[in-house]
Amino acid sequence: MSEVKIKHPKALYLLFFTEMWERFSYYGMRGILILYLTKSFIEGGLGINVQTASLIYGFFTGFVYFTPLIGGWLADKFIGQRKAITIGGITMMVGQFVLFSINTQTGLFLGLFLLIIGNGFFKPNISTLVGRLYESNDPRRDSAFSIFYMGINLGALLAPLVVGIFSDHIFATRDASGAILTYGYRYGFLIASIGMLFGQVLFNLLAEKHLGEIGTKPAKLESGSAADIESKKALSKEEKQRMTVIFILTAFVVFFWAGFEQAGSSLSLYTDKFIDRTVFGFEIPTSWFQSVNPLFIVAFAPFFAYFWTSNIGKKFSTPVKMGMGMILLGIGFFFMLGAVSEREGHATDVLYKANIMWLVMTYFIHTLGELALSPVGLSVVTKLAPVKFASLMMGVWLLSSFLANIIGGFVASYVEQLGAFTIFSTIAGFVIVLGLVMIMLKKPILKMMHGVR
Repeated sequence: MSEVKIKHPKALYLLFFTEMWERFSYYGMRGILILYLTKSFIEGGLGINVQTASLIYGFFTGFVYFTPLIGGWLADKFIGQRKAITIGGITMMVGQFVLFSINTQTGLFLGLFLLIIGNGFFKPNISTLVGRLYESNDPRRDSAFSIFYMGINLGALLAPLVVGIFSDHIFATRDASGAILTYGYRYGFLIASIGMLFGQVLFNLLAEKHLGEIGTKPAKLESGSAADIESKKALSKEEKQRMTVIFILTAFVVFFWAGFEQAGSSLSLYTDKFIDRTVFGFEIPTSWFQSVNPLFIVAFAPFFAYFWTSNIGKKFSTPVKMGMGMILLGIGFFFMLGAVSEREGHATDVLYKANIMWLVMTYFIHTLGELALSPVGLSVVTKLAPVKFASLMMGVWLLSSFLANIIGGFVASYVEQLGAFTIFSTIAGFVIVLGLVMIMLKKPILKMMHGVR
């Protein structure tokens, strides 16, 4: 690990921990959101039907990734990345607190609105700052984003575990037999709010020391900098083609995330009802399964970070890496088909549960797919985007998750109507085909990337 620290600036680790706490906040809330929406009032939820709840979940998680387009543009043009990160962090902290303190549909929509706005300021700008730590041709950049991605997923790993303890144990009420009568979901939102506070304190105390002037001003005001010089130039043909590649990759990735984000909706609901969650006599809270993917990310990201800088890893171009990621996502859903098949003949028996390993294997393969696609995508956007549009193009990249989560919400809303087998098999087949198409298009895509791989 010491070797990695020598290779990368300390500022990377500040951004790592800042992002970790923001993801702790977001994934802590996300881990219980669909359950909070669908459980009855008596159980500590809002009593919204599954179809409507899936659509609310989809639109919320979608718009969380739409507003970065606006936040990235505002940072590039007016306020700079550092201020945007602080504005976003504080807004999200307040949003989580609203979810904790106002347990009504009004409180729900106000809290979610604040989270959407806050994430728009925060998300594109912290990723852009990571890219700005390195020169455009620096071979460490893919590795840096894999390390940064560990921060994202360390927060995502810890949050559902901590929030699950508060919602399903410490603040849950039980009957004499030990069965949960009321869940303490609101206290999960409080923990998420506190996590966001930690992240902002850390960032604002240490940013000046480790980042210097990076991100303090919008690109056009960083006088004498590369950003200032580039902002005054018209876009060249090469730059326009590179920006086109960002849009092409984004179009493919929409369908990766639409499948991947079933983790918080249809997979979570299926786990709650039909997966045997009892291990050694302990029933695992449904929200804890949101930690399985980030656990695998934290475990395997260092291997990917090393592999992409190895002689073999350097031979894989971005389209191939991302195509492989989509194929792996599809393969992961085959294990959920195994879970559905295990319950075949017992569909009406809610007490008959599928083996937990089907779910774990799904998350494991999905994680490998995510590691092949997502950190690489973040890195390539910072390589391809012209300096003056750096945060805006990161917002475009995150736009894939906006469309994906809305599509994913609609898909999840049809699980009860069409059946889990139909939904999971359709997603699997579709993303595998798209992954193969991306790999086949690698030559024209690489040509438009003009030397960026």
